[in-house]
Amino acid sequence: MLKNKLKKYNLILASGSPRRQQFFKDLDLDFEIRLKEIPEIYPPELKSGAITNYLAALKASAFEGDLQDNDILITSDTIVWHNGNALGKPKDHEDAFAILKSLSNATHEVITSVCFKTNAGSTLLQETTKVTFNALSDEAILYYLEHYKPYDKAGAYGIQEWIGFIGVAKVEGSYANVMGLPTDKVYAYLSTLA
Repeated sequence: MLKNKLKKYNLILASGSPRRQQFFKDLDLDFEIRLKEIPEIYPPELKSGAITNYLAALKASAFEGDLQDNDILITSDTIVWHNGNALGKPKDHEDAFAILKSLSNATHEVITSVCFKTNAGSTLLQETTKVTFNALSDEAILYYLEHYKPYDKAGAYGIQEWIGFIGVAKVEGSYANVMGLPTDKVYAYLSTLA
């Protein structure tokens, strides 16, 4: 449906995330993947959604001068915000365990920013979802880390995996956002361009 309306545009997804790539396929959109390595470093004074806005825009800025007039570049960044700290991807097994232990029996926010960049300018949108975990036993955390190895995921978990089925008590907001992309907002924004 939207695919036909966007025929005059070339959608470029600048994300190595298999989940984000799958979302674009599931939204039935034609797109290409273009990747650039960007150090995901942000000023330490930034908090919460300001971090994801900064990083999504930073990723888009790497393509300055590379876009054609009909290109729409899409970059994004997701963090888990918990107890005043941004939890990114875990460094190792020990870090992943500590992160999941901190999320146990608590509520955190999953914040995603998406940047749409064209030669005419850029637009940022953002989504925040609250996720509440049940109490997680050490045994459950270790089982999850051993069998699912969530080292490429912010907050050290994938809600669509085993830990989400047994551990998540409540989700307030977009479920897709917790997987890394607020698909409804992305689709709605692209619809305004068609």
